[in-house]
Amino acid sequence: MAPTNIGLIVPSSNTVMEEDFHCRFERPVTVVTTRIFLEDVTREAEETMLAEDLPRALRTISTAEPRVVVFGCTSAGSLGGIEHDTAIARSIVAATGAAVVTVIGAVVNQLKLARAKRVAVLTPYSAEITQSVADCIAEAGFFVTQRTGMGIVSNCEIGRVTPEQIVDFVVREFRDLDADSIFLSCTNWRAIEAREQLQQRLGITVITSNQACIDEVRVKLPVRY
Repeated sequence: MAPTNIGLIVPSSNTVMEEDFHCRFERPVTVVTTRIFLEDVTREAEETMLAEDLPRALRTISTAEPRVVVFGCTSAGSLGGIEHDTAIARSIVAATGAAVVTVIGAVVNQLKLARAKRVAVLTPYSAEITQSVADCIAEAGFFVTQRTGMGIVSNCEIGRVTPEQIVDFVVREFRDLDADSIFLSCTNWRAIEAREQLQQRLGITVITSNQACIDEVRVKLPVRY
């Protein structure tokens, strides 16, 4: 059987998302990656990344003939609300002809499937970027009970946060909150490794950026997986 290619577009400093995907897909599915330049998770840097590097990345990734393309940056997708994220998806379809998964779109779908109503948004980001992501979740119709970030700007530093540190951060910040779900935002945060422990300790649904994308890709694959 010929391989089915998943095209993954990630910030150049991302050290987590590829590994999460490679751990969960194997032949006949293959994961191919293109990077777009980003060092710091700031609005200005991400707007530059989208304007200057994303068009080139789309031309590059299209040569691998992917069936599904994942835009693997939660924060950049959130910068202008859901319509901004949808516009990124449309540009990917136009350039590649592939089915598209964006993180914001995948997370919203996963929250709907979980019948979430009250969502806590926890991130490694600055307050401004955390707010941007939380605004998208609220725009999608969920009540955001909390929006808290670790305050990290360097994307490499985000990638070095351990799952144990994520668990400690979430448990500490989540005390006495009236939420039925948690969204752990960032494709370069090792949140997928902390997810099971957090669900057991807190007793509620936990959705992460990478887990949501992986689940959405599986739905879109032309083969059973």
